[in-house]
Amino acid sequence: MRNLLPIIVPAMLLGACDRPEGPRNESTSPSVEAPPSGAPTADVAKQAEANWILQSGAKVTTVALQTQTGGRIMSLTCASGENRLQINVSGFTAIGSEDRLSFGSGGEVEAFVADFRGDRRLGGVSAEGAVPANFPALIGGPVSASYGAQTSGPHPAIPRGIAGSLVAACRSGPPAPTSAAIPDRSVSPCLMQDSQQLSVQPLRAIGTEPFWAARIDGRCVTYSHPEDQQGIRVWARFTPTAQGGVWSGALGGRQFELRTRTAPGCSDGMSDKVYPMSVELLVNGEQRKGCAEPL
Repeated sequence: MRNLLPIIVPAMLLGACDRPEGPRNESTSPSVEAPPSGAPTADVAKQAEANWILQSGAKVTTVALQTQTGGRIMSLTCASGENRLQINVSGFTAIGSEDRLSFGSGGEVEAFVADFRGDRRLGGVSAEGAVPANFPALIGGPVSASYGAQTSGPHPAIPRGIAGSLVAACRSGPPAPTSAAIPDRSVSPCLMQDSQQLSVQPLRAIGTEPFWAARIDGRCVTYSHPEDQQGIRVWARFTPTAQGGVWSGALGGRQFELRTRTAPGCSDGMSDKVYPMSVELLVNGEQRKGCAEPL
């Protein structure tokens, strides 16, 4: 028996090599491969292939994030001497009640006034505002933008040379003011509508039965009531009228409208105080009345 081992063992090994291979669980199609664990999604892969490009002209400088096929994801544009920055995100969908777009990098974020009608020329949504003092920090790392519940990014950081050219173009303009002049300050998004600065007197409104209050700042209305004394801000659209104004927006997915008119002697019904204006409020499907006064 011991003498047969050198013959039996090689024979067994040869038999194993000749045995047909059993079926496998994997697909037999050579064109389908399961993605490796942790593989990036198509969107992430698309972003990774995108590059920032600089388009510089005599009057306008644009830095755009483009895919390898030329598709534009995001762009930042400054017109020479205007101290205005425009941000466009082609993937965003316009929302009729939302006209604030936030942009930045890391912990540096600024809000810009967005056109809730969308951008027909560039596509997506565009927003504008004065060039922030911290603009270099806003583009100093991977950049992101948000609009309502929509987000874009984080995208790759803008190369240092391109970022420097954009900052220089955005800051070019008239000679700097003298020390006696009032320094330029960014305008609150609440005071901007359709790329124009509003001139609206701040107001305080109050109503009873049920109790409610509102603070009006430009086109922003902060609505509060006893269960929410801090209040919630409604980004409304302001329309001036002959005797006051109308602020139209949405709260909780329902129509929100506050209308004022001149009414000297308006009473809140709870005190001897009189107000110069009356208020009609539509909120949560209910019509309410109250009075208002300048802040």
